[in-house]
Amino acid sequence: MAHLLHIDTSIQGDQSVSRRLTARAADRWRAAHPDGTVTYRDFAVDPIPHLDAEGGLALMIPPAEHTPAQAATYARSVELIGEVTHADVLLLGLPLYNFGPPSTVKAWVDHLVAAGLSFDPQSGNGHLGGTQFVVLASRGGGYGPGTPRDGWDHAETWLPHGVSMTGLEPRFITAELTLADRNPAMAELRPLADQSLADAEAAIDGLWARTTVG
Repeated sequence: MAHLLHIDTSIQGDQSVSRRLTARAADRWRAAHPDGTVTYRDFAVDPIPHLDAEGGLALMIPPAEHTPAQAATYARSVELIGEVTHADVLLLGLPLYNFGPPSTVKAWVDHLVAAGLSFDPQSGNGHLGGTQFVVLASRGGGYGPGTPRDGWDHAETWLPHGVSMTGLEPRFITAELTLADRNPAMAELRPLADQSLADAEAAIDGLWARTTVG
């Protein structure tokens, strides 16, 4: 039975474009897999704890030597990696905050990169490559080639490197200029924003359009 792991991370609730995109993608996936199952996480409501001094070294210490805090951190990593392992498709909403990813996404990745769990430390082979990884990204401004902030989106450039050891290979579908409707200074960019969103939605609609059901 097909399984979807759907993760939202935006703190903007109903105003979030990345949530709008992940919801659309999840709907399209369900339509293509009517018997499929879904696991949902919302990092804005239930954030992944960041690694800290108390338990953060758990992945570098043999489990038999763990303190209670390290054992809890290790169990959390096992759980999060298991969710990805059991998913056929992983949907991640990725808004751009201060030119980088939400810190909860970084915390999640830190838990995913675990020797012996998500990759083989001897060969370097990742164990999570069997999961299709679709990233629905949103950016308030424009960061494409030729724009004043070309190269300032450090979320989209970082994530493929961040998960590379696990075997995950993210595919990005991005809507940008999402602040144009709310920022008077960006009013002239609204047609471009509308087109960017429409292009992202069209790309989502094509993800599983050819999936054979039954």
